Amino acid sequence: MATPVSLGALRTFVEVGRQGSIKRAAQELNVTPGAVSQQVRALEARFGVGLLERGNREVRLSAHGLRLFSKLAPGFEQIDAAVQLFDDRRPGPRSLVVSTTPSFAACWLTPRLGRFATLHPEIELRIETSVQLADMTSGMIDIAIRHGSGDYPGLDAALLFTPRLVAVASPSLLIDGPLRVPADCLRYPLLQDRDRADWPIWFEAHGVKSARNAAKGPSYADDTLLIQGVIAGQGLAIVRDVYAARALDAGSIMLAIDAPVSTQTGYFVVVQLGRITMSKIAAFRQWIMQEASLA
Repeated sequence: MATPVSLGALRTFVEVGRQGSIKRAAQELNVTPGAVSQQVRALEARFGVGLLERGNREVRLSAHGLRLFSKLAPGFEQIDAAVQLFDDRRPGPRSLVVSTTPSFAACWLTPRLGRFATLHPEIELRIETSVQLADMTSGMIDIAIRHGSGDYPGLDAALLFTPRLVAVASPSLLIDGPLRVPADCLRYPLLQDRDRADWPIWFEAHGVKSARNAAKGPSYADDTLLIQGVIAGQGLAIVRDVYAARALDAGSIMLAIDAPVSTQTGYFVVVQLGRITMSKIAAFRQWIMQEASLA
């Protein structure tokens, strides 16, 4: 009679396959990397085949490992979904993790979260920020809000809005009022985005050719810092209108010239296909889509 296979060991193996790392799997399972390695080696000994190809820092599934993972992973996903279904029905606070960029969180999302809390006091929000799209398959992120083309394979991506690029300045810098033509911006210091791409795009859209200084000047990691540089009078900047709206309304910045440029990318709310109907996720998705329609 064959030795029974440990369900815990199978679960550990699946997590290693998902994470591509013994260390990350251990963090996800709240155990030590040594315990994870021991469980996987026990399975390899039980089946008589190698399940992993081990590197210096990461691991890959072997051909046998891929075959086993493809059979096991859907089953554990169903178990997780069943547990989550009953977790969602429990009374009391439910945590919802939302991942987005630092600029979007600071300039657009955070000022509106009070309205969501009023509508759904039973849902406890946790906002996490990163520049890159979070790993939606890890189960650690419920919803992501990202700026891009909307092409996120295996995920549901609903368009929130498409921003425009606007030129902004401190009122103290443009004491004579807005500029007359786009080329006039070249007479002032230009503050740059991380990639130094927005000014050249904006000038090109307005037919300003060979703008030698278009990509020169200090650059900032995100639009929140860029707007702070504008407020301090350090120069003119190109920012997305959704980020500039509050500072414009407050009068701390102004349009250097009323000449917005449409972009080819948008902001999307991104959710795993299998989790889109979960009550807490559906509630936040519906709320943010409504907020976007009013913005």
